[in-house]
Amino acid sequence: MTPSVRPVTQNDHAAWRPLWDGYNAFYGRHGATALAEHVTQTTWQRFLDPEEPMFALVAEDEGQLVGLAHCVIHRSMTRVEPVCYLSDLFTLESRRGRGIGRLLIEAVYEQAKSAGASRVYWQTHESNAAGRLLYDKVAKHLGFIVYVREF
Repeated sequence: MTPSVRPVTQNDHAAWRPLWDGYNAFYGRHGATALAEHVTQTTWQRFLDPEEPMFALVAEDEGQLVGLAHCVIHRSMTRVEPVCYLSDLFTLESRRGRGIGRLLIEAVYEQAKSAGASRVYWQTHESNAAGRLLYDKVAKHLGFIVYVREF
């Protein structure tokens, strides 16, 4: 059976949560540095709100959620059409290397096109070598470096 990708539903919360926690742990947000629970709950509710410019997709294989993709559609100063930021992409470690990440990215492309977006973009940590092998196959690295200031 081939994995499939679909929009998240309210009934997916219990199966989505371990994926979300795994994604955050991958980027060092666990234990004392974990996201506050209200942030996770607000994020989840935003995915289900049709008024929010966000969407969440999940990959399902043999009845189990095995991956997620979270995106934000927003305006751009360099395009008339909106663009899509792929904020979060994660697959279970036990399912990596089986094409699930590519399926999720391709589904994001389709969802973004349906929303009128003219570009999908994302960032990853330079140490994410496995992810970057895939990303180099499905998109173009433009060489940008990200700066952040927290408030």
